[in-house]
Amino acid sequence: MIPVAEARARILQRVRPVAEEWVTLREARGRVLARDLPALRTQPPHDVSAMDGYAVRAADTDPPGRPLRVVGEVAAGHTFAGRMGPGEAVRIFTGAPLPAGADAVLIQERARREGDRVVPEVAVPPGRFVRPAGLDFRAGDPGLVAGTVLDGRSLGLAAAMGHGWLPVRRRPRVAVLATGDELVFPGATPRGAQIVSSNSTAVGALAEAWGAEVHDLGIARDDPADLVRALEQARGMDVLVTTGGASVGAYDFVQDAAGRLGLELDFWKVAMRPGKPLVFGTLGPTLFLGLPGNPVSAAVCALVYLRGVLRAALGLDPALPERTAVLAVDLPANDEREDFLRGLVEGEDDHGRPRVRPAPRQDSSMYRTFALADVLIRRPRHDPPRRAGEAVAVIELARVTAG
Repeated sequence: MIPVAEARARILQRVRPVAEEWVTLREARGRVLARDLPALRTQPPHDVSAMDGYAVRAADTDPPGRPLRVVGEVAAGHTFAGRMGPGEAVRIFTGAPLPAGADAVLIQERARREGDRVVPEVAVPPGRFVRPAGLDFRAGDPGLVAGTVLDGRSLGLAAAMGHGWLPVRRRPRVAVLATGDELVFPGATPRGAQIVSSNSTAVGALAEAWGAEVHDLGIARDDPADLVRALEQARGMDVLVTTGGASVGAYDFVQDAAGRLGLELDFWKVAMRPGKPLVFGTLGPTLFLGLPGNPVSAAVCALVYLRGVLRAALGLDPALPERTAVLAVDLPANDEREDFLRGLVEGEDDHGRPRVRPAPRQDSSMYRTFALADVLIRRPRHDPPRRAGEAVAVIELARVTAG
């Protein structure tokens, strides 16, 4: 068995970034920007009014009280023809370009209108209530950087900068195949000793949250020929994920079937719990991850390994984020396998660190405890006994399952 850190390093070493493609702004939410995005235009493109009022020459308002002749009006999206002269003013609205000759805005609350004239009630300095051209950005300025996960805020900036199409990383193509005679599809009625297949649903949904395009290959039976036929459907995929059939039982055929298709095995078995019987290798350009069949083992392995693969392929940081928590109970010494314990958060300590309690049973078939858990408590190999109140590393599940 190899350590978790070594397994992650060997997997990530094989990952290659996916190519870029161009999509519309409406299609870009959640996608990863493939290159730096500069501004194509200046915003605002002109000196514009920040308020409703009157465009004036600041010198004409000092001292206040001298009437100015109103020679026109300008609203957002329009311009004032000609040039404003001394002693003149132009009625202006928020967002409208400042007329030539004006250098300030007298807000309407500080102006008294008298027919075709306006009387300033205060003196305004040059630049008052004026948004200068390029206040936000100028054409050519850096805007968004490669690796940005595009959300509503960044898409709004891209639109403002003049972009209608964006270069993004292609979604990594992930094929997911469940294996086992005991499995039936969700919604079907199990018969005899059959159970419902949940791994493809969980792993597929997680992969989609991590930016993948998922292809569900269904369920392959415990038959080498059927497995080979199912695995052949993954040609052209970036990643092939199987669940089940990766252990050493008499009906664990995945490695053999993949070998018939040219699997180059990198490693098998990792010193972790849950998830020991993990298979990793390559089928030509396709990365192959053979996950265990127990549902918690499959989900934890997806978090620890598949998430990093997809993030690396998209040009994102593949590291698994951790934070410090404190134990609510004592824990015995750990053995030679790195442990990922499902746990619940029970408030915080005096330093704001979450207080975590492992689920009383950690059987890898108990998926409900994983679905309801707040964290995975990570314990290194040969970790000594821990007392309640001691610090431990945790992975916050809501954070890592979201992206």
